Amino acid sequence: MSHDFECLDRELLIDAPIIAVRRDRVSMPQGRIVSREVVEHFGAVAVVALDGDLHDPSVVLIRQFRTAVGRRLLELPAGLLDIYGEDPWVCAQRELYEEAGLKADTWDLLLDAAASPGFSDEAVRIFLARGVHFVGRPEAYDEEADLEIVTMPLREAVQAVFDGRVDNAFASLGLLAAWHAVNAHADVQLRDVSTPFVLRPTALAARRHAEGFDADMKKIPAEDPHGEG
Repeated sequence: MSHDFECLDRELLIDAPIIAVRRDRVSMPQGRIVSREVVEHFGAVAVVALDGDLHDPSVVLIRQFRTAVGRRLLELPAGLLDIYGEDPWVCAQRELYEEAGLKADTWDLLLDAAASPGFSDEAVRIFLARGVHFVGRPEAYDEEADLEIVTMPLREAVQAVFDGRVDNAFASLGLLAAWHAVNAHADVQLRDVSTPFVLRPTALAARRHAEGFDADMKKIPAEDPHGEG
């Protein structure tokens, strides 16, 4: 028999621009009530962008500084689902253009993945974009102003996963899945980009929407330093 892990109470602990942290009180199978901290996230999209020969394509990656790990990582073009209710495919197209200056001829859904389900609701939808072509990259700011575009054969990028040059989790996952999907001997049926994103987080977005932040949900009311709101 499967237990219903009912949430009995929920407390917001931290509310920051791109995450929040809450504490849930959850019923366990033996009748105990335990606390579980959850990092809330908007969810994200990423793109494996391919060009060239159908079965031996090149992939476009980005090298970007990440403050949390203190170094630059090779990653897929990606971005947050921080516009309320936005179609993930629309978000993916915008991020591919803004980060790499690219548009693509064909799109498929490659996979969905939960980042760290033991403590976070973060999930990413990874798309496979083929026939990419450069249309010009818009002006960038902050970390993206330092972003480097790196193009290499997909087979080399896959090897880079195994030799440690690519160690971003979603980049590794996307590259390995794309390699399998484009392999001539693989019988892989990719899903349509309109497939519902079941894993998409909702808690943080719903709260920001209720506060009136839709066009850019990262913007939250600034705290008064004197504690007056």
